[in-house]
Amino acid sequence: MIEKDFVTEGLKRTKIDEYLQSELERAGYGGMEVQVTPLGTMVVVYAERPGMVIGRGGKTVRGITQNLKTKFDLENPQVEVKEVDVPELNPKIMAYKIANMLQRGMHFRRVAYTTIRRIMGAGAQGVEVTISGKIRGARSATAKFSDGYIKKCGEPSIRLVKQGFATVQLKPGVLGIYVRIMPPNVVLPDKVDILAPVIEETVTEEIVESEEIEESSESVEEVEIVESEEELEELEESIEETEDAEEKSVEEVSEEESEEVVSEEESETKSSEKSEKSE
Repeated sequence: MIEKDFVTEGLKRTKIDEYLQSELERAGYGGMEVQVTPLGTMVVVYAERPGMVIGRGGKTVRGITQNLKTKFDLENPQVEVKEVDVPELNPKIMAYKIANMLQRGMHFRRVAYTTIRRIMGAGAQGVEVTISGKIRGARSATAKFSDGYIKKCGEPSIRLVKQGFATVQLKPGVLGIYVRIMPPNVVLPDKVDILAPVIEETVTEEIVESEEIEESSESVEEVEIVESEEELEELEESIEETEDAEEKSVEEVSEEESEEVVSEEESETKSSEKSEKSE
C-alpha cells in the first residue's frame, strides 16, 4: 500500500540521519536532505566544519557514500557537503554543544542560559531549551528554559519551528537535550498588516482649493490696486482744481489792488487840480 511506502521511506531517512549524526558529530552535524533525481540519490549534508566531513583527500566522503549504498540500499548515492551559515540558528548544532558542555562538567543552568543568549543574539525570534534526566539528584527531572516568542502548538509549530535533539552520558545517567528555535525571518499566518488610508483625493481637493484661494487673493489684490490708482487720479484732479482756484483768486486780488491804486492816483490828481484852480 501507498501508506506503507511512505512509512518505510520515512524510516529509511531517519536511519540515515542517525548514521550521519553518529559519524559526523565532531564536524558539527546540522542535518541532511535526501533528494531523489534521475541520476541517483543526492544526500545534502549540512555541517559547521565541512572540511572534517570531506576528510583528507575525500576519504571520509567516499566512506560515507559507500556505506549509504550498502547499508541503506540507495541507488547511486552522491553526497554534497554545505556549510551552515549561522550555527547559532541550527538546533542540532546547539544541542550537541550543550551536550559537550555538560559532559565537561558545567552546571546545566549556566549552560542553558549561555546557549539561549547566543541564539537570541543571532537574531532568533524565540528559543526553548529542555534538559531532562538526573540533573539534580537521584530522581529524574526536567528543566525548561525559554526566551522570546515561539509557537508550541498547531501547524506553525511543526512547519516553522526548527527542532534538534541530542543525548549525553554522565555518571548519574543519560541526559536528553531538546532545542527548539524560531528563525528570524519566519512570518506567522496570523500576522495582520495594517495599511495606511489612501488620501490622494483629499490632497487633490486641497490643492484645488488652495489654487482657487490664491487666484481669488490675486484678483482681490488687482482690484485693490485698481481702486488705489483711481483714487490717486481723483486726488490729482482735486489738487489741480484747488491750484486753479487759488491761482484765479490770486489774480482777482491783484486786479482789485491795481484798480484801487489807479483810483487813488486819480483822486490825488483831481485834488491837486482843484487846489491849483483855487489859487
